[in-house]
Amino acid sequence: MGACALTDEEKRANVLRLAFGGDEERLNDFLRVLRQEIPPGTAVVLRGSAVTGRRFKDDAPFDADGPGTSDLDVTLVGWQAIGLFTVTGFFIPGVHSRPLSDDDPGIAPTLVPLRETLMVMTGRPVNIQATRPAAMKFR
Repeated sequence: MGACALTDEEKRANVLRLAFGGDEERLNDFLRVLRQEIPPGTAVVLRGSAVTGRRFKDDAPFDADGPGTSDLDVTLVGWQAIGLFTVTGFFIPGVHSRPLSDDDPGIAPTLVPLRETLMVMTGRPVNIQATRPAAMKFR
């Protein structure tokens, strides 16, 4: 079943079960930390296999390679979030960033402490990217 076929409730249930072990408090703590550390007016979208339950590239189940191996893909939506990334940190300059990850740690230096906190909280890799609000309509 593709992500589009899932209801919002099913997507949230997947995230809660897969990424947070069914612990609502852990999810709420994750969201609280995000809200405290991102610019005001920035929306947060969790994407990828934590939402769908399946890895996009090969349809493997979440954490197919063992506990804590699947990452969480966080997209910050907003103009101020775009400004947190360096000029070289974009797929589409000023519109949609590459993910801040182990592969690209220097593209959003001010977000590195947040990313590290979120990884400790979840026990798994967390990637953070940013996009303009209008760009989300085309994804």
